[in-house]
Amino acid sequence: MSPLAAPLATPLAAADTLGFFGRDPWWLVLLKAVFCFAFLVLTVLIAIVWERKVVAWMQLRIGPNRHGPWGLLQSLADGVKLALKEDLVVKGADKAVYVLAPVVAAIPAFMAFAVIPFGPADNQVSIFGTRTPLQLTDLPIALLYILATASVGIYGIVLAGWSSGSTYPLLGGIRSSAQMISYEIAMGLSFAAVFIYSGSMSTSEIVSSQQPTWFAVLLPVSFIVYVIAMVGETNRAPFDLPEAEGELVGGFNTEYSSLKFAMFMLAEYVNMVTVSAVASTLFLGGWRAPWPISTFWAGANHGWWPMLWIVLKIQLLLFFFIWLRGTLPRLRYDQFMKLGWKVLIPVSLVWLVMVATVRALRNEGYDFAKVVLYVGAPLAVVLLAALVVDLLRKKPAEPPAAEPVFDPMAGGYPVPPLPGQELPPVPRRRRRAPQLQDALNGADHSEGS
Repeated sequence: MSPLAAPLATPLAAADTLGFFGRDPWWLVLLKAVFCFAFLVLTVLIAIVWERKVVAWMQLRIGPNRHGPWGLLQSLADGVKLALKEDLVVKGADKAVYVLAPVVAAIPAFMAFAVIPFGPADNQVSIFGTRTPLQLTDLPIALLYILATASVGIYGIVLAGWSSGSTYPLLGGIRSSAQMISYEIAMGLSFAAVFIYSGSMSTSEIVSSQQPTWFAVLLPVSFIVYVIAMVGETNRAPFDLPEAEGELVGGFNTEYSSLKFAMFMLAEYVNMVTVSAVASTLFLGGWRAPWPISTFWAGANHGWWPMLWIVLKIQLLLFFFIWLRGTLPRLRYDQFMKLGWKVLIPVSLVWLVMVATVRALRNEGYDFAKVVLYVGAPLAVVLLAALVVDLLRKKPAEPPAAEPVFDPMAGGYPVPPLPGQELPPVPRRRRRAPQLQDALNGADHSEGS
């Protein structure tokens, strides 16, 4: 189903849910904040073990199987190991920024989770006798808050690379800044389509407006662009260019050890959980139950059950991250930049213009046939013209490729020829036998005389 066939929606279609927030007592706000922190840390511990297990299954290996039953305590053992390691500080580093960078990378990753809804705001649950929504807080500009905190977190990586006083971390930090600029634009444009469709930037109202159809179905291009951009934002394979171990040793965290390195690792996985929760909220219905369950179970979206559905969606997206890491090789840096600037951003702009046009026509009362005519016909003409121009374009004739001459001393070492290759003729000097014979004859005559 495309946005062309979507039902008419206005900014007032979503329920005004912001009035349910700001009423909790201080101890309940503190309890929710501790829950968000504990949920993220526990999910990170599970995700690390899950990633190592899944990648091991994909590569026909055993994976962690020593610490705890089936190796489930491996990530906890890794945390203890990192805490007990020697903490080194590079002599040439800017020590204040060097120590502050892991903190700057980790804290914004936790802050973004404050506006993620775990349940409907109007269907409140009872916590120690107090009715409250399953969400820490919500804002009229909640998604802008998420973008802002994600942008601040990248500064931790950039400052870590700069303050280490080493070449490879500096290159990793520069790559991270270019990556943030490239993919945050595409991510913001995918958010804009959701703003237009839901009429709100509030996360709770966006989830409320995904009834009966999720935005992943209504806005498929925005969903695909966001999924690609979220992998780039979290520096995960195949977009892990800031920490490419084959090129930069370890990237921005090369000079870090012990708990400071652990904070960078924690920030990476917390960011994975956060962007997965944002994807679930914006495009996968948030806390709403999946389609088959919601049709026959009326209570699936009430009480504590919505928390189960959003946790399952987050785990499925985390599996998507792991699947990518286990299957795809790392992109070259020029390919990575080309994908962001020449593919994602132009596609997002064209899609955003089309979605805005559709919403404006639908809000003006045009029926579906006229919307298809006014939006689909110009788009089809442009695509057809581009195809015709591409077919009629004269391609320059390529000269026949000359066979490369075999060099037996390539790299300074003798190299044997491959099948089908021939050694070049060896230059030979003039025979010296006649001159040598004449010289010998002259010597004999002199001795006889």
